[in-house]
Amino acid sequence: MRMRPTLSWTPEEDLPPGSTDPGPVAAALGTGGVVVLSGAGLSTESGIPDYRGEGGSLSRHTPMTYQDFTGSERARRRYWARSHLGWRTFRRALPNAGHRAVAAFGRHGLLSGVITQNVDGLHQASGSEGVVELHGGLDRVVCLSCGARSPRRALARRLEEANPGFAPVAAGINPDGDADLTDEQVGDFRVVPCAVCGGVLKPDVVFFGENVPPQRVEHCRALVREAASLLVLGSSLTVMSGLRFVRQAAQAGTPVLIVNRDPTRGDRHAVTRVALPLGTVLTTVADRLGIPVDGRTAA
Repeated sequence: MRMRPTLSWTPEEDLPPGSTDPGPVAAALGTGGVVVLSGAGLSTESGIPDYRGEGGSLSRHTPMTYQDFTGSERARRRYWARSHLGWRTFRRALPNAGHRAVAAFGRHGLLSGVITQNVDGLHQASGSEGVVELHGGLDRVVCLSCGARSPRRALARRLEEANPGFAPVAAGINPDGDADLTDEQVGDFRVVPCAVCGGVLKPDVVFFGENVPPQRVEHCRALVREAASLLVLGSSLTVMSGLRFVRQAAQAGTPVLIVNRDPTRGDRHAVTRVALPLGTVLTTVADRLGIPVDGRTAA
């Protein structure tokens, strides 16, 4: 029987309350050796909604699963129609204060790694280096037959040519770049094949229900093993792909700090959860550490 992936989590009543004191985050970063684990909540201030926060996309949208994508031509047509439209908006998103602060911490040698669950590329756009894209990136496409990878912009041009005039109005854009369209709006959208072998194209991202490549997981585990602390930014940690690193750190006695407005599945493993907006917390911390963000002189 096909199992659906875990998309939601109900907070336990005995979770520790959130804090409004960013002091522990500043102290951890001031010590250095921090590994950042970021989630969709870090990109909401860039106009990309998260999955589970207030107004999150899961309230109106069920993400595509790997099983549905590979098992149904109709599902692939629906996905590519919605993703093609969403990409037009997604690619114009700019890094926000949170991304820029993380990049600044990295430039000042306070980070030993950045792991992101996001597929938007905004960490890299803000100047962070060596970012591990746990779930891949929407700016690339992979063929499921021959394995050829190509830039998303090339596919976008091909889809434009195959679907002239395709411009429905979407009800919203989701963290995976998927636009909310009805079946009527999708219509007879034409999907194009791999330009190399004619095979099925898939965004180079890990869908719900798909496994993260083992070598990528081990790379992340190695970063967490060597970390002085693990700083989680904007993730509910509902899915195991991110939660496993929190559990790993906690089991090793490595401090876990979380910045997220809402409770997370990792709260009981953390020394603190700061329940404030990410941009506010991270720029405040940068000021306390005397680190300029975007050339701004810290107070």
